[in-house]
Amino acid sequence: MNILLLGSGGREHALAWKLAQSPSATKLYAAPGNPGIAECAEIASVDAADHAGVADFCKAHDIGLVVIGPEAPLVDGLADSLRAAGIPVFGPSKAAAQLEGSKGFTKDLCARANIPTGGYVRTTSLDEAKAALDRFDAPYVLKADGLAAGKGVVIAPTREEAEAALADMFGGQFGAAGAEVVIEEFLEGEEASFFALTDGETILPFGTAQDHKRVGEGDVGPNTGGMGAYSPAPVLTLELQQRTMDEIIRPTVETMRAEGIPYSGVLYAGLMLTTDGPKLIEYNCRFGDPECQVLMMRLESDLAQIMLACAKGELAGVEGAFSDKTALTVVMAAKGYPGTPEKGGAIDLGDAEAGGAKVFHAGTAIKDGQLVANGGRVLNVTAMGANVTEAQAAAYEAVERIGFASGFCRRDIGWREVERERG
Repeated sequence: MNILLLGSGGREHALAWKLAQSPSATKLYAAPGNPGIAECAEIASVDAADHAGVADFCKAHDIGLVVIGPEAPLVDGLADSLRAAGIPVFGPSKAAAQLEGSKGFTKDLCARANIPTGGYVRTTSLDEAKAALDRFDAPYVLKADGLAAGKGVVIAPTREEAEAALADMFGGQFGAAGAEVVIEEFLEGEEASFFALTDGETILPFGTAQDHKRVGEGDVGPNTGGMGAYSPAPVLTLELQQRTMDEIIRPTVETMRAEGIPYSGVLYAGLMLTTDGPKLIEYNCRFGDPECQVLMMRLESDLAQIMLACAKGELAGVEGAFSDKTALTVVMAAKGYPGTPEKGGAIDLGDAEAGGAKVFHAGTAIKDGQLVANGGRVLNVTAMGANVTEAQAAAYEAVERIGFASGFCRRDIGWREVERERG
């Protein structure tokens, strides 16, 4: 089976790396790809925004499965266009992708399906939003309704800061994504991520993870797209995983099917583990980044076959096998991130993978034969261990072997679990 993977980040490198290992994968194409992806796939000149062009490429190259990595093409309806052309695709329809494309859509769905989540108000003007703050206690959670590259969430400690943030949001800080703002109840607890695959009826649990959003050690500083992650997340016990399936994932899938917008693809639930149990913070309609990297390190099943079953509505009876080991990834970012990153810095990977680690490329390019930084998050240095402590040590050992003078990373990825393992 020939496969086309769309995307260019660390998530897509991890997917390409795992898809290339699938016995059922005859030929793997990727677009636009990156230097790491180019090591395991043939780079294709295809633009995900050109739906007809993608379909034409698929027909010309006998593509049996398209895997859409990032959220923007899904929200743009690429999966619909490919399905209309008779091409199997892993990823939800435009209507179903509203789970990520609109925070308000998801909160309304939770209200209809009685899914545990924080209280909320949808607002469409600055005056309306300021008035709505009266319904909440500090700190205030403010979310741009649309896609904002993982940066559209502000947690404001005071009313004054909340009003200033709202002014920025409605003033165009996040472009069209901030035309509507959802104000939410602040939830107390520990965050964790739960993944499930579904073809619209069958649901296959697909791992747990915890990531680190803040740029600084000890979880301080601005939110980022993610500075590191590990899987599995021991804090998500088997009991809590079952509750997540029963109270959050299954009602979502069943409600969407009943309402005529069946969901097919990966459901990535961001959870807050409160004293009342797991509550949904948000949904993503694609694999997390960098959570995908640690999931793919642990996955032992044929990813291509699982994704194809999902795309064809044949997920019943399919299982996903994961290693019992822990995988941990450290994001190496360019100085200046999450603000304006310093691009062009030389990178020497050396023998970083000698000890069994894997370096996934997130924002790299080749310039005059030299690997260089070409984004904010640049590398995902990923390793395995018997537990978080061992995986952390292995990942940072690999980090030390990499020459990247204009880069930086957090040195405490997995710190909460390491402390728990120490007792």
